[in-house]
Amino acid sequence: MLTTIPGIGPIAAAAIISEIGTHPAEFFASDAHLTSWAGLCPGNHESAGKRKHGTPRKGNQHLKPLLVEAAWSAVRTEGRLRARYHRLVLRFGGYRNPAAKKKAIIATAHTLIVNIWNVLAGDTPYTDLGAGFYDRRTDPERETQRLIAKLNALGHTVTIEPAA
Repeated sequence: MLTTIPGIGPIAAAAIISEIGTHPAEFFASDAHLTSWAGLCPGNHESAGKRKHGTPRKGNQHLKPLLVEAAWSAVRTEGRLRARYHRLVLRFGGYRNPAAKKKAIIATAHTLIVNIWNVLAGDTPYTDLGAGFYDRRTDPERETQRLIAKLNALGHTVTIEPAA
């Protein structure tokens, strides 16, 4: 069932199963516990109310690089993982920033291990939510009101008419 997840082939699936087993729910209470053990949870360093650079923790030395390689493969196939990667790269600084790509691929590997835990714990194959998953989540009416408010703040008067 792991091979239904984009980026994971038979060899990678065998390596993942050798590290976490076929029933990860026996050893890890939730997907968050598994991601923390693998070293793919985001780092957190906060002091005096200020969020500073938090480096991700060291995790399983066999599983983490494998999942990063699988994430690189997954972002080359059409689907939700690719859309998530592209959104994160833009959020972290754009395509010309190598650090943004690295941060985004670690976050994609995090999403990948969450999917792995859900597939193995739920004993169900992976179903991709599609490349347009993030576009469908936005409410068109709410987005319209946000853009109108932004234009009004810039000093423009906006009138809305229904499309023909």
